[in-house]
Amino acid sequence: MATAPEVGDLAPDFALADQFGKPVTLSALRGGPNVALVFFPLAFSGLCRGELREIRDTLEDFQHDGIQVLAISCDSSYSLRAWADQEGYFFPLLSDFWPHGAVARSYGVFLPDVGYASRGTFLLDRDGVVRWRLLNGPGQVRDFSGYRTALAALR
Repeated sequence: MATAPEVGDLAPDFALADQFGKPVTLSALRGGPNVALVFFPLAFSGLCRGELREIRDTLEDFQHDGIQVLAISCDSSYSLRAWADQEGYFFPLLSDFWPHGAVARSYGVFLPDVGYASRGTFLLDRDGVVRWRLLNGPGQVRDFSGYRTALAALR
């Protein structure tokens, strides 16, 4: 399995479908906004719901004209659509369903023994270079305070 990209590495490119089935390609965002990749284990789970609600409820801290949040899980786009509709998530939820966990693997956050991603967060600059990262296990809640500090340094 690949190791997680380090700060200063070019982020691995990918193309995934969002909750509406629309393809999102990371490299197509280069030169545009900074990007926050938020890998999460499973839709409809308690900790994931809490973390994505924090992003939703404080969206101005996480996503504005200078940043694009992309939340990624190994759930199908159908599950992600139902969850987004239920929870009011309006940022892209990307499905890493097939090939199962390929993007999570390329970011070193896939857990093959359970079949889903751990909680990896990567802040990418406009050139696609990792400027900050946070790696947490499935049961560990993220502390987004470092994200806000790193984001402020990119503006």
